[in-house]
Amino acid sequence: MSKEITSRAQDYSQWYNDLILKSGLADYSAVRGCMVIKPYGFALWENMRDVLDKMFKDTGHVNAYFPLFVPKSLFEAEEKNAEGFAKECAVVTHYRLKADPNNKGKLIVDPEAKLEEELVVRPTSEAIIWNTYKTWIQSYRDLPILVNQWANVVRWEMRTRLFLRTAEFLWQEGHTAHATAEEAIVETKKMLDVYADFVENWMALPVVKGVKSPNERFAGAEDTYCIEALMQDGKALQAGTSHFLGQNFAKAFDVKFSDKENKLDYVWATSWGVSTRLIGALVMAHSDDNGLVLPPKIAPVQVVIVPIYRGEEQKQVIDAKVQELVKQLKALGITVKYDDSDNARPGWKFAEYELKGVPVRVALGPKDLENNVAEVARRDTKEKSSVSLDGFAQHIQQLLEDIQQNLFNRAKSYRDEHITPANTWDEFVQTLDTKGGFVAAHWDGTPETEEKIKELSKATIRCIPLNNTEEAGACILTGKPSSQRVLFARAY
Repeated sequence: MSKEITSRAQDYSQWYNDLILKSGLADYSAVRGCMVIKPYGFALWENMRDVLDKMFKDTGHVNAYFPLFVPKSLFEAEEKNAEGFAKECAVVTHYRLKADPNNKGKLIVDPEAKLEEELVVRPTSEAIIWNTYKTWIQSYRDLPILVNQWANVVRWEMRTRLFLRTAEFLWQEGHTAHATAEEAIVETKKMLDVYADFVENWMALPVVKGVKSPNERFAGAEDTYCIEALMQDGKALQAGTSHFLGQNFAKAFDVKFSDKENKLDYVWATSWGVSTRLIGALVMAHSDDNGLVLPPKIAPVQVVIVPIYRGEEQKQVIDAKVQELVKQLKALGITVKYDDSDNARPGWKFAEYELKGVPVRVALGPKDLENNVAEVARRDTKEKSSVSLDGFAQHIQQLLEDIQQNLFNRAKSYRDEHITPANTWDEFVQTLDTKGGFVAAHWDGTPETEEKIKELSKATIRCIPLNNTEEAGACILTGKPSSQRVLFARAY
């Protein structure tokens, strides 16, 4: 099975596509630029979604749902937001089809069923949500509003890649309303911390927390905070964003409230989101040439047990023991699959579960039972060991924790080794071309210089790290004074 996967060294992009398709995460669809998320991929997304959903609720947020369609006039209300997404919008203009009188069996758009106002298929929901909030908010007593939505969005991308960039994708988008700027900024940073916590402690992927430059800021935001991760090919990937929207959307939709002194003021806003793009990040950060490598905390199946036997009599003895082990594992909250299907040999199953990234594989045969042991293989290092069946579930529980930590440590070592300072333009370009990763360099702070650097090197400012230290220096391109380094990278 693994031989069908292109190696990372040969073609990283093809390796990624092969892995997504052959491991059963997703498939192409009949709709250009859209994907089918297959059951295994959706189980992974469900695990990620469930953890995040609890984290949101633990911080006081509640879920709601808003329409897929946004009237064009509402979409236009916040100009920067509208301009930022205009090129990616899908627009509904008619509401009915009819039979083509000139071509039997074919349908055409009914010209008499033209909508009075065109509807934008949501690329993001600020417009429809803030138009709704206008009816919800009158007084400071109505604030804060802490709402999250799990939904799909459509952004008509011209160049697509499974999970990383598709015309339709799944995500969550939080939209909160506050009485003061300070409260909204606290919310923005809090949700960035929630994302960082999730990506690092559940996805085992280290991130850099930072703020975007004005050029890279979300359209309509005052500030965009982000978490940036590094993939195995040295390219960066934005793993989540949290936006301080100021009063921009409140002003666009005339959302005011009476404060405690009975004075009218515009509401302060945030929005924040992560998407199924995180699955792409997971694949590219941890997997190898043999298949997926999934962190145990979010793997759809954490442990698979494969029996090795000859004849029904041997199988029945193994079945009885496995039933005990499965019960013990499940009691510890471990998801386990017993694959006793007879339609494939054990060797094929081993390769299949390696491809799917199952963290722990257990093989159990008659000789193992005689010796009161099982063969245990861990996916991250491919190490095999003989483990006693006494205290087996506790051993597996610890092993899963070790794998989770090892994946994080491995990714962090790679990331840290690929943060490279550059003091001249030549160093900057050479690092990008030969090593990749994040390049810490001085920038003069102007959008013009930022755009020129992007044009010349295909690298963008990924973020200005929140823990940055002040350091006098000179811009790598213009030589003008700079007070701090920022992180550049080529990115997905």
